[in-house]
Amino acid sequence: MGLLTIGAFARASRLSPKALRLYDELGLLPPARVDPHSGYRLYDPAQLERARLVAWLRRLGMPLARIRAVCELEPEAAAREVRAYWARVEADTAARRNLAAFLVGHLSGRDTTMSSDHTTLGIRYAVLSDTGSVRESNDDAGYAGPRLLAVADGFGGGRHAGETAIEALKPLDAGVPGGELLSALEEAAHRARESVSALAASDPALRDVGTTLTAMVWSGSRLGLVHIGDSRAYVLRDGELFQITHDHTVVQSLLDEGRITPEEAASHPQRALLLRAMGGGSAFEPDFALRDARAEDRYLLCSDGLTGVVPAEEIRRVLASEDDPGTAVRQLVALANRAGGPDNVTCVVAHVAERRTLTSA
Repeated sequence: MGLLTIGAFARASRLSPKALRLYDELGLLPPARVDPHSGYRLYDPAQLERARLVAWLRRLGMPLARIRAVCELEPEAAAREVRAYWARVEADTAARRNLAAFLVGHLSGRDTTMSSDHTTLGIRYAVLSDTGSVRESNDDAGYAGPRLLAVADGFGGGRHAGETAIEALKPLDAGVPGGELLSALEEAAHRARESVSALAASDPALRDVGTTLTAMVWSGSRLGLVHIGDSRAYVLRDGELFQITHDHTVVQSLLDEGRITPEEAASHPQRALLLRAMGGGSAFEPDFALRDARAEDRYLLCSDGLTGVVPAEEIRRVLASEDDPGTAVRQLVALANRAGGPDNVTCVVAHVAERRTLTSA
C-alpha cells in the first residue's frame, strides 16, 4: 500500500485532518512525506498504530506533552505511564466528587433550617512551634484561634514567608458564614500568595521565598480547609486517625502512580521536593475542601517536621489519650525531638465540643 493522503489517513485513524495538522506542528505525529509542490501531507500506513494510540490517549484526556512521552516508550513502560496517569485522574475525581456531594446537600437546603435553640460546635485549641534539635532557626509558623487554625512551613527566607501567609488569613478568625466558607478561603489564599510574592520582591535575598500552608476555618459545625504543600491535617474520629490532606510532593506523586512503595518513599532523596507551594517558583494550585465536624473530633495540623519522624500510630495515641490540647502539642513536639528533631516542627491541635446557643427568631 502506498502513502495515504491526510484525508484517507484521518478516516483510517479516526483523527480529524485538523488534529493531524496540529500533531504535525507539535512533532507528535509528523507525516511520512510532504509534497514539495502542493504541500500535501502524506502518511505511511505503518503510522496508523501510533495515530490510533494518540486518539485513545486523547479520549482519556491525557495532555499532548505526556502523550508524546508515552508514544516514545516500549509497550510495557507505556502501559505503566497510562496506569499512573489514570490513578492521578481518579484521585482528582474523588476529591471533586466529595466537594460536589457537599455542594448538592448545601444548595438543596439541607442545612438552611434554623431553630431557636440549636447545637453548634466550638473548639479548644493550642499551638506550639519548635526549632528542633538540628536547625539553627525556625522557618515554621503556626496560629490557633477560635475560628482559624493554620500551619505554614517557610523556605528560601526563614520564617518570613510562613508568617506572611498566615497573617493574610487572620481576618477569617473574626468569623465566616457557613455558606461563604469556600469563597472566603479562596480569596484569603490568593491574598496570602500576593503577600508572599510581595515579600519576595521586597529584597533580592528573599527572591526564592515560599511556604506551605494548611489552614482550617470554623463556622458552626462546618469547617473549610485550604492546603498546599506537604504540611498536613489529620482528624481523630472514633479512635481512628485519618489524614485529610494530600501531600503535594514528588514522592507522593510517585506513590500515587505506584512507582515506589511507602518504604521506599520514607528514604527517597527527593522526599522534600514540593510540586505545589505558595511562592518559590512552585505551582500555585491549593486544594479546598468542606467538612462536617462532629463533637469529640480531634484535629491536628502539623509541619513535616512531625510526620517525617513520628509514626502515625504514635500521633494517634497522643491525640486519643490527651484531653488537653496544650499537653497534646507539647507531647507531639517532644516525640519529634526525641526522634532526632532533624527539622522544625509545628503542631496545632483542636478538640471539638458541643455548645448550646440561643438565637433570636
